[in-house]
Amino acid sequence: MSWTDDRVELLKKMWGEGQSASQIAKELGGVTRNAVIGKVHRLGLSNRATASATAKTDAKPKPAPKAEAKAKPAPKPAEPATAKADPPPPPVKLPARKQIIPAGQPLPPQPSANEISPEALAKVSEIEKKAKRLGLMELTERTCKWPVGDPATEDFWFCGLPVQQGKPYCEAHVGVAFQPMSSRRDRRR
Repeated sequence: MSWTDDRVELLKKMWGEGQSASQIAKELGGVTRNAVIGKVHRLGLSNRATASATAKTDAKPKPAPKAEAKAKPAPKPAEPATAKADPPPPPVKLPARKQIIPAGQPLPPQPSANEISPEALAKVSEIEKKAKRLGLMELTERTCKWPVGDPATEDFWFCGLPVQQGKPYCEAHVGVAFQPMSSRRDRRR
């Protein structure tokens, strides 16, 4: 089927009258609803501006919106002036949103060092002196992926020492990252 001038004129006329793409496709024959929609858009007919066409389509009764179907509660009768007014409700406290820190900005304070055992901290400081100081693209599955420093600065690096089997970090960083439950529980008290 091709779009002849007669068919295009009929399409324009029916579209202008407000008929649906399905109705136009049925009338033209040999085209689908989607073909009609495509041709309408290619012709730039997507706006139906005629007021008479909208008046014809508005003649059909429309169902009431569901939101309005629910009955609104009746307003409360005004209380006598002698009654005491209730205090205003307390303001609603919204949950705190996580702060997104743009690149190049300093990071917020991190958990204090007293949350980590002193032995683990001493071991980490010694290990970080021996660290290979790798960049992101230098990491492999066999190198420690413990980040050191602020990622937004030039001084940021990864440990790079050999990892403990089955873990992403070296022995010293595993001691900091994976602590037994009992030691974590004791620190909270």
